[in-house]
Amino acid sequence: PFIVHTGTPCDMDSNDLNGSQPLPHKKPKSPWHPFANRGHFSLTDFVFRHNEMPGTQFDELMHIWAEVNGSEGGSGKPPPYTNKKDLYDTIDAIDQGDIPWQSFTVQHGDANSLTGDPSAPQWKLAEYDVWFRDPCMLLHNQLSNPDFKDGFDHAPRQVYGNNHERVFGDFMSGNWAWNQCNELSEDPECHGAMFVPVILGSDKTTVSVATGNSEYYPLYISNGNVHNNIQRTHVNAVSLVGFLAIPKSDREHQNDQEFRDFRRHLFHRSLEAILSSLRPAMTTPEVTLCPDGHYRRAIYGLKPYIADYPEQCLLSCIVQGWCPRCTASRKDLDEKNAGHLRTHEFTELLRGTYAWKVLWDNWGIVDDIMPFTASFPRANIHELLSPDLLHQVIKGLFKDHLVTWVEKYLAKTFGTSKAAAMMAEIDRRVSAALSFPGLRRFPEGRHFKQWTGNDSKALMKVFLPAITGLVPDQMVRAISAFMDFCYLAHRSTLSEADLDALDDALARFHKERNIFIDSGVMPDGISLPCQHALMHYRTLIELYGAPNGLCSSITESKHIKAVKKPWRRSNRHLPLGQMLLINQQLDKLAAFKSHLAAHGFLNPASLEPADIDPGDFEDLDDEFDPEEAHFRDDSNLEDVEPDTELTRVQASVELAQTRAMEYPRRLPEIAAFINFLNLPELVGHFLYDQRNPNASIQAADIVDVFNSAVATFHAPSDICGVNAMQCQRIHSCRSWYNGPAHHDCIFAEKDPSLPGFQGLYVAQVILFFSITYRGQLYPCALVCWFAPIGNEPCKSTGMWMVEPELDDDSGERLVSIIHLDSIMRAAHLIGVYGSQDIPHHLKHTDSLVAFSAYYVNKFSDYHAYEIAY
Repeated sequence: PFIVHTGTPCDMDSNDLNGSQPLPHKKPKSPWHPFANRGHFSLTDFVFRHNEMPGTQFDELMHIWAEVNGSEGGSGKPPPYTNKKDLYDTIDAIDQGDIPWQSFTVQHGDANSLTGDPSAPQWKLAEYDVWFRDPCMLLHNQLSNPDFKDGFDHAPRQVYGNNHERVFGDFMSGNWAWNQCNELSEDPECHGAMFVPVILGSDKTTVSVATGNSEYYPLYISNGNVHNNIQRTHVNAVSLVGFLAIPKSDREHQNDQEFRDFRRHLFHRSLEAILSSLRPAMTTPEVTLCPDGHYRRAIYGLKPYIADYPEQCLLSCIVQGWCPRCTASRKDLDEKNAGHLRTHEFTELLRGTYAWKVLWDNWGIVDDIMPFTASFPRANIHELLSPDLLHQVIKGLFKDHLVTWVEKYLAKTFGTSKAAAMMAEIDRRVSAALSFPGLRRFPEGRHFKQWTGNDSKALMKVFLPAITGLVPDQMVRAISAFMDFCYLAHRSTLSEADLDALDDALARFHKERNIFIDSGVMPDGISLPCQHALMHYRTLIELYGAPNGLCSSITESKHIKAVKKPWRRSNRHLPLGQMLLINQQLDKLAAFKSHLAAHGFLNPASLEPADIDPGDFEDLDDEFDPEEAHFRDDSNLEDVEPDTELTRVQASVELAQTRAMEYPRRLPEIAAFINFLNLPELVGHFLYDQRNPNASIQAADIVDVFNSAVATFHAPSDICGVNAMQCQRIHSCRSWYNGPAHHDCIFAEKDPSLPGFQGLYVAQVILFFSITYRGQLYPCALVCWFAPIGNEPCKSTGMWMVEPELDDDSGERLVSIIHLDSIMRAAHLIGVYGSQDIPHHLKHTDSLVAFSAYYVNKFSDYHAYEIAY
């Protein structure tokens, strides 16, 4: 199709520019204003944004600074700031990112007539303040951010991969943006304009249960032009637009229908009022600055709304238990072809036909209210509800359904006492899983009191091997099919072949999950909104691109930056006003840094590039719970992190920067030190293979041993930087944190032409070292190999199995030396536990010598799933 919304550059007066005209911008003459110089700005950014220093401590710092400068030998100059007020006033004087807060107050319609009535419920008399910033100005700030210039689409695009298949990734690669532009193209005034999809997201969050269950209701805004990898990682791609009011009632009235109706009306009318400034530019283009420095005419459209299931029901005015997207019956949500897409027009038709009770019972419609999108052009909230990987798939389907159902099956089949023993065995298997870069371990198993999204993600990675042999194979196949669906849906790009695989995984899951019905765990059948939502994923991906660009983990992560941390920085007395000011000041500093970098006054690499918090994206209590330390061992989480500076082509494995000082530096001594006496012979074979002369062992002049190596690779579906690169540390050391040895496993390249795991080797690293031979450095690794069992993955778990590979002559483990260039990344192996209990005393550090066979864990992370299928 021909798209006329191409995002043609224009001047500030909306006149189109030809490509030869220069960008209409000049460098500022006083770049550091309102700061005195670069040093003053760097100090401000460090203490206010990075260190989050309290005002009283900053006053003390300036006092010490003055004493140092005023003492003998000091410079005699005054400190950079007089006090905290001077600091805050300077930040407030920044021009960039200056969007003031506004508010309006809402009351119940009967509030005036009920004044003075002692029997009137308090919620009817209360005033509800809604604070917000102009969403149009926030979008202007996002669209003009020069940090996004290399990851920004000015127009919809169709991407094709192998075999001429469509590939869906960033939002503008989906069909929805094309459809919107085709509709807008009927108006000639919109031709050449840049279409800007507006992303919204909201979710209540609790800042501290311990200090009174303090709740806030933030509303966020973003745009669909920014690529998904930036959407997921960059702090400025998502903005706090407002705080919605949370009506409270006493227990007597909290379940009253009238109170519930008021909450819905307050929610929708507040959204309508906050977003009203966008309405004119949804039909008439307005000029805005873009990341590449050009002006363009922009026209807005409401894009998918990021929300969990209860929030989706509130947004769509649908009764919980029903699908907020389609009309499928709540009694059998997954019946094929049972429902069609809901629309505002269809809802109005039903309201004119049926009474409220029929609407509620037969259609799941809440009467007497229309969603806020009904007042905006080209907006249907039922279509705009985004897929939610975190709450629908990870926490909802896996944790709330499958894990719970397995426990119920064991209790129903074996009785309470035997089931408890079997669950204890599953816990031991979970705790026996090897450490792995980025993997959260459960030293006491999966039985802990408070689940978070990261707990669910981590348990998913090790759950299948833990239950295999203890539950029926069909149950294992059901969970394996679900895992396939989950990991496919998390990909940063999905081709049409991937979507077919997604459909196949869902079909297998629907078939195999009947075990839970047949076994009596779900005797009345399965009709659950979270599971039904999976049936819409293919359509939603074709419309909006990869789901990981619209996941609620984005807003959950933003809670930390925009709500939790500002609340902790407040004095807790009327904190909202302080939180508003802190967010405004943080936005100003971020915009100022981007402005400086765009004009060459700051190195772009010095910018804070990512808003990645690998910690919990949950509404947890602010207080530390000492029991949490008993259930989690996160020391290995630091071994995987986004690489924010490397480009995609710089994938490699490199030895650590510092050698291990405890090792000797000559081969014979090293061989004796690690009790591997044929090491010199293996080095000779390695050098012969590398150089092909008659290598002399004695010519290996210097040998340095290292405790780790760092693999850097392209992993856009995992936690990564804006360039989609990830760093992963691979360990091979005699003692890990003064404990047992730690020797990770690796994937080594076998044959790139073969698909998936067939083109890979698996090995365990015994030693990382480098050899200097004839002036040339050879980084290498001593490894022992594993051999695949069979020619296909396990039929139940879907994972390949391997066993230690033995030398044909000696019967000992097959060992060799490989160049670091042949290593791809770390691999995670989990023992094939079988149906027998594992030893109670088994430690996870002994797992690689405790079992005769191992699963190659393709679920260790999303990148492993893509290469080890």
